[in-house]
Amino acid sequence: MSTITDWAHALMSPSPVALIVGILLVLSVPLFLHSFVFRASGLTTLPSILLIGPSGSGKTSLLTLFERGTSAAQTHTSQAPISAECHLPVGTLASSDKYRSVNDPTNLTHKKFLLIDTPGHGKLRHHALANITNPQNLKGIIFVVDAATLSAGDEGLRHTADYLHDILLILQKRTESKNKAVKALKDIPILIAANKGDLFTALPASLVKSSLEAEISKVRSSRSKGLLDSGIGMEDEGDRDEWLGEVGSTEFRFKQMEEF
Repeated sequence: MSTITDWAHALMSPSPVALIVGILLVLSVPLFLHSFVFRASGLTTLPSILLIGPSGSGKTSLLTLFERGTSAAQTHTSQAPISAECHLPVGTLASSDKYRSVNDPTNLTHKKFLLIDTPGHGKLRHHALANITNPQNLKGIIFVVDAATLSAGDEGLRHTADYLHDILLILQKRTESKNKAVKALKDIPILIAANKGDLFTALPASLVKSSLEAEISKVRSSRSKGLLDSGIGMEDEGDRDEWLGEVGSTEFRFKQMEEF
């Protein structure tokens, strides 16, 4: 006990030892805190981009192109999500960096992100839906479509429009949610990528857009009719939640989604 008391008196007294110990504490504590905070911030996950779309649209080939810089010679139907760490070209500015100086040295480094490919089969689409409803640093969605299977009357057009309708409706509900935690999340932009444009039967971008709008209108009308047949009226809140885009509009247009 006397030894502890002696040490306490020595540290409290104006001696060289007490001065050295005090200086070491003053210098080491900030360094320790800085190191701890820096390591904690380094554990954050990479921003992610979600690849979704019907089976056979070319999502896995697109992921391979981003990851390796070359397209895969042959791919197989995905049965589970696949992730790949990719990077943007040097000099590409992210939207979060728009206020950075052009002379910032970080502009000379690759911007890394995680690209997630999800299965397009109807029974496996829950993987994509889970990533949207419970996003982990999700920054955007790329909905890949096969431009060669979107002609009027094509079965591929119906399946694609049905899937896209569901995805857009989820994003719409997310912005309209009364849950404060959900509303606090940032909006997730979506890009519709028309793939396989090199094929003879592929539609140009303008026709891809109009074909999808027309088919989504049919999907929306069909599902609304199903709700009416079940006894739910248009004035009911439940039916409004299931209506994609502008309520009561006869034709769906992607422009209607801008407010969401």
